[in-house]
Amino acid sequence: MSTPRITLVNPNSLVKVTEAIERAVAPYARLPLEFRCLTSSEGPAGIQTQAEADASIAPMARLFLREAAATDAFVVACFSDPGLHGLRDLVAAPVLGIGECSVLTAMSIATRIGVIAIAGASIPRHLRYFRAMGVADRICGELALNMKVSDLADPQQAFLRMEEVGKTLRDAHGADVLIMGCAGMADLRERLEDACGLPVVEPTQAAVAMAAGRIFSRS
Repeated sequence: MSTPRITLVNPNSLVKVTEAIERAVAPYARLPLEFRCLTSSEGPAGIQTQAEADASIAPMARLFLREAAATDAFVVACFSDPGLHGLRDLVAAPVLGIGECSVLTAMSIATRIGVIAIAGASIPRHLRYFRAMGVADRICGELALNMKVSDLADPQQAFLRMEEVGKTLRDAHGADVLIMGCAGMADLRERLEDACGLPVVEPTQAAVAMAAGRIFSRS
């Protein structure tokens, strides 16, 4: 019997983000799973606006169809979960979105959820998504780092800003759990937990954990 495969698709065209996704799933290497992390080379260079999220869906759908025969579960590795429901209709394997999975995980940890976004332009879209999920009352605040996805390549700069935003969500908004609202920040999760004294959910890891559960529960 072949090893089950989880295919993670980065809907933007930045290879560095895909590399960060690969590092995020590294702790799961001990599981009897194969991970395939793909970059949607035809997608936008970063997803901040609704238009960019929408533009990422068609190229991602082509990747899903190409990989469907060899995939046991897919992960949409963008916090906005672009095209999630349509992709679920497109392939037979489970399709999990890192945004949805991170919120569900955070809700299992604490009551008041603070979200750290990369850019302010993303927040209205995220809030619409939380309302559509029916969980808006659990989100006590979402604040932006006001950085580009590519800026995360400087981990110290990213961490200092993330620490500032995380502490503001804790102290001014009452957050008792934080979500890192991007697929490229897993390297900083433990440092942020230590700095803020709160549990921190990394969305890619949350989605992989749920995908593994779906796979193993039916085996």
